[in-house]
Amino acid sequence: MGFGLNFFKKDKDVDNNKNQYNRKLITITNNVIDGLISYSKMHHPYEAILILEGKRKKGEIYINNLVIPPFSVHGPFYSGFPINELPFDLKYVGTAHSHPSGSSLPSIEDLNHFYGLISIIICHPYDEGDIHAYNSQGKEIEYYKK
Repeated sequence: MGFGLNFFKKDKDVDNNKNQYNRKLITITNNVIDGLISYSKMHHPYEAILILEGKRKKGEIYINNLVIPPFSVHGPFYSGFPINELPFDLKYVGTAHSHPSGSSLPSIEDLNHFYGLISIIICHPYDEGDIHAYNSQGKEIEYYKK
């Protein structure tokens, strides 16, 4: 019996170490937050989509700019852009889009079309507290303002 308890405890410790290793420190500038809020309000009741531009070092992502994707499309339940029309740029770290429905959770479509390292979702009524960051598995990541 003692062997079984230690065996499961070891697995749990391994999972905790893996989660600590995969954590990212995300910093977003106030200008990016303001731009995301304004762009989302401007496109309401349609979804808005933007590209996040910044720097990355090891486990840190610093987001300092927004880019309007070329040929982007906006609708009440979707937004997108053709990735092959983007110029090659290593400063692109992810995307941000709005959810006019009021839910900030990523949909299956959001996860299937994940681009970059991070996805930011802002939900209606588009305030600072309505901004949430997610990784490619759909897990929320805490971010910091600068």
